[in-house]
Amino acid sequence: GLALLPLFAFGAYAVTTQRGFQPGLLEIAGFLFVAAMLEELVYRGVLFQTLESAWGTVPALWLQSLVFGVAHLENVFALNGSGWDMAATVLSVTLLGAMWTLLFVLTRNLWICGLNHFAWNFTILCSGVPLSGIEDWRAQAPIETAYRAPDWLTGGLFGPENSAVTLVLVGLAVGGLLQWAAKHARLR
Repeated sequence: GLALLPLFAFGAYAVTTQRGFQPGLLEIAGFLFVAAMLEELVYRGVLFQTLESAWGTVPALWLQSLVFGVAHLENVFALNGSGWDMAATVLSVTLLGAMWTLLFVLTRNLWICGLNHFAWNFTILCSGVPLSGIEDWRAQAPIETAYRAPDWLTGGLFGPENSAVTLVLVGLAVGGLLQWAAKHARLR
């Protein structure tokens, strides 16, 4: 939400239609919840913890996050995205993976990570913009949104996750969480 607010406030995204609650939204929310929990189980619950026990927290954090980022390239390939779309996707989703991994490092609770991941995805969906490049669900969003700015600001095909605003905010969050984890001796 913090990344979306300035994009709406400064006109990069414009609300074109207000639809209100759509009946299919709850079904999509259920799917997003299950998908977020499964991704957290696989990436933070299994892959990260396996790598962390072998190599330590920081190398495991970045390797697992990079794998998470590269796995999301499938969405860009499906859209015939450009080289910029691919690079921005790997960077943004790697940073998001690092953020959720650090949340796990601080709490050691996959439910907290999964709920945060779900809230991230559901907020994007409800804002009427593409979610990780997925356009299919936009018709169920309470609002319809159009881009009014260049791709580097709006996120282009992939949506707000590839926006420069999101990259900066998530990068700052990762830096802050990493410092907090180090300060509280959570890094192994």
